[in-house]
Amino acid sequence: MSDAPVITIDGPGGAGKGTVSALISEALGWHLLDSGALYRLTALAANRKGVALDDEPAVAALAESLPVAFIAAEGGARIELAGVEVSQTIRNEQVGADASVIAALPSVRTALLARQRAFRRAPGLVADGRDMGTVVFPDAPLKVFLTASAEERARRRYGQLRENGGSATLQSLLEEIRVRDERDRNRAVSPLKPAADAITIDSTELEIPEVVARIRALLAERGL
Repeated sequence: MSDAPVITIDGPGGAGKGTVSALISEALGWHLLDSGALYRLTALAANRKGVALDDEPAVAALAESLPVAFIAAEGGARIELAGVEVSQTIRNEQVGADASVIAALPSVRTALLARQRAFRRAPGLVADGRDMGTVVFPDAPLKVFLTASAEERARRRYGQLRENGGSATLQSLLEEIRVRDERDRNRAVSPLKPAADAITIDSTELEIPEVVARIRALLAERGL
């Protein structure tokens, strides 16, 4: 494995990981990995190819061959699949729910593990996900666990959907978030939890620039 430095930013959906990670990546000039998008991309590919989500070998085969790129951009990462931008396509609620289902499949996680680690290249990597600090990059010199209340995360998602013309109720989003959190925390493989040496930041009452400033201060403390 490369010895390039890594910052891992783990946490539940809606805590602001994507936006914060892209801003840190852009500021440092480091590579960016949105690991959750890999699962969303795999789920999207499975749906488009008519592969059942419970067909573990077939889903794992898709995961191994997805041509993907992450490019830091304002508001989050620009995500490309086979050279075509799919940043918004993979963010709908159904793709997110499907991604959480396939993320619990051991062979899919194994297929994506080497791919995730391959993003670790000089001058460094900002890795956003749910098990970046616990499983994928356990030796990362800075690990952050970014969280927020379920209610605040639902409110943020509701605002995003309204801005993009989507339709959902705040209560339905809150319920989906609670169900997904429960599944992610209790899955047998790589459950969602802070690494033992992670710094937890609760973003419920914080704006994005405040979170970025806290992480950059942590970077400075570690000489990164």
